[in-house]
Amino acid sequence: MVYELRVYHVSAGKMGDLLGRFRDHTEKLFERHGMKNLAYWNPMDEPEKSNTLIYILRHPSREAAIANWKAFQNDPDWKSVKEKSEANGKLTEKIDSTFMELTDFSRAPK
Repeated sequence: MVYELRVYHVSAGKMGDLLGRFRDHTEKLFERHGMKNLAYWNPMDEPEKSNTLIYILRHPSREAAIANWKAFQNDPDWKSVKEKSEANGKLTEKIDSTFMELTDFSRAPK
């Protein structure tokens, strides 16, 4: 298993729109494309609270992750959701992605 830490730097005033997109669409589309949603977080303190979304996905392998993302980005449902949700401007300024593997003493679900 491979874990992917993703940090979204959210455009000003767009956090509610981004959270809604994830809640109503993105989570289900990730699952459709083999990505397991593990957890989502917002920082507790400002200024990050208003402009940062953090989450972790699980993929069967690094190669699967690449294929999963490609399939997701080419999904017509995703393209439609993205276009509609960004009609009034992009929801993110930057996205950071870090692939991780468990240590031998980790208690995280495998």
